[in-house]
Parts: sequence; C-alpha cells; structure tokens
Amino acid sequence: MKSIFDTVSFDCSKNVTKSYSTSFSAAVKMLAPSIRQDIYNIYGFVRFADEIVDTFHDYNKEHLFERFEKDLADALENKISLNPILNSFQHTVHKYQIPNTLIAAFMKSMKMDLHKKEYQTYDEYHEYIYGSADVVGLMCLKVFVNGDDKKFAELEHSAMRLGSAFQKVNFLRDLKADFEDLSRTYFPNTDLSRLDEQSKNEIIKEIETDFQVGFEGILKLPLEAKFGVYTAFVYYKKLLSKLKKTPSMEIKNTRIRVPDYEKIGLLAKCYVNYRLNLI
Repeated sequence: MKSIFDTVSFDCSKNVTKSYSTSFSAAVKMLAPSIRQDIYNIYGFVRFADEIVDTFHDYNKEHLFERFEKDLADALENKISLNPILNSFQHTVHKYQIPNTLIAAFMKSMKMDLHKKEYQTYDEYHEYIYGSADVVGLMCLKVFVNGDDKKFAELEHSAMRLGSAFQKVNFLRDLKADFEDLSRTYFPNTDLSRLDEQSKNEIIKEIETDFQVGFEGILKLPLEAKFGVYTAFVYYKKLLSKLKKTPSMEIKNTRIRVPDYEKIGLLAKCYVNYRLNLI
C-alpha cells in the first residue's frame, strides 16, 4: 500500500532531522503535531541537497547533484519518488502548494556551492542567502499559515529576514570549516584570514537587525507554529550572543556552540514566556 511507503518516507525525513540537528529537531517538537511532519519533510530535503555540496568530497558531487535535481523534478511531476526524502518533500509541496520558484531558487544557491568560493558583492551575497535560507523560511511559512494567502503575504518579509538571520549566524559559527575546509568566503568585503573586531561587529549588527524584523513576524504567527519558531529564534539569539562575546580571531579558529545544558534552560524559558503570553 502506498500509505505504508509514505509512512516510511516520513520516518526517514524525521530521522534525518534528528540525526543532523538536535537543536532544530527540538524546535520542531514544539510545533503543533498537525504540522511537524511537513517541517521534517522540508528539512530532510534541504539537508540532503546541502550534504551533497558540503561533505561528499570523495565523490563526484556535480554528478550527484544533477541526479538529485533530476529525481526532484520527477518527484514533483509524478507525485512519488523511490527516494524517501524526495517522496516526503513532494507530498508537502503539493499539500501546501509551495511554489516551484522557491524550490528553484534553493537549488540554484546549492549549485553555487559546487564551484563558487567567494562572494565579492552584496548582490551576490544576498542572492545566495535568498536561495539558501530565505526561501526555506517561506516554504515553512506556507505550512504555518495552512493556505491563508493573506497571512502569508503579511508575514513573508519577516520570515525571509528570520531565515537570513539564521543563515548568517551559521556562516559566522562555521567560519573555520567554510574558510579552511571548503575555501568559501560568504561575507563580502571581509578578509576572513584577518577577521578583526570591527568586521565581526558589523556582521553581528546586520544579523541583529534581521532578528528584530523576524521577531515581529513571530508574534503574528498562528498558534500551531509560534512556540516552535520562537524556540528556534531564542536558540539562535543565544548563539549570536556567544559569538558576539567571542574574540574575532577565536571565532576563526574554533566552532562556537550552545552546550546542551544551556539549551534545556532556554527551552524552559521559552515555555514560560509562551504560557504567560509574553510572545
């Protein structure tokens, strides 16, 4: 029965989320049960595409990506795929009528990572972030508003800015791996080999502005989504705070993280704020 295959596919997407990101997985658990699986399905898809370009160094990444791209097109057209991650994703795409323009923009940014090593202009930088992060936020927003086009339009800008903030925090956190292991430089006009406090603080100021706009949207989210998105927001804000306090040269030489005991404390704080209607 097709329903059994779909269940297996959904379980795969959920396991991918849990295996690759304990923090995001914890945030998804704070969403209403009615929308959790669809967010797992979106995450599984974007994670697999990202893994191809970021980690499969001993294989022909371009060939793998082209194969993944073709399988994606087939899945979207035929509404089924023997790749369980793509089968899950196409289910969510059709259920919430996620526009192909968002998916295409995401794949374009992922394809950039196959060859592009440096983003020298802000136009290039913003184009990459739009495709790699903003559109993912918009895919999730499609799920959160459950077909309410008016609500989607109202929250579209803030969802994009929140996606940008999350991605830029990831860039700063993963500076060492991106620069040394992948030879990538995302921040334009910034010499990462000699990252100084002024450059770091300019990047952080930009991220803080994105967070401010993103938070305004969180306040207007449907109840099914608000607590989970707020939990992710608080986690990333904490991570940014740690990066802000870390000397610039140390950021370049190590990966800053939020310890598990702090994550538990943040989750408890989020729950209290949510129950007291402070968000």
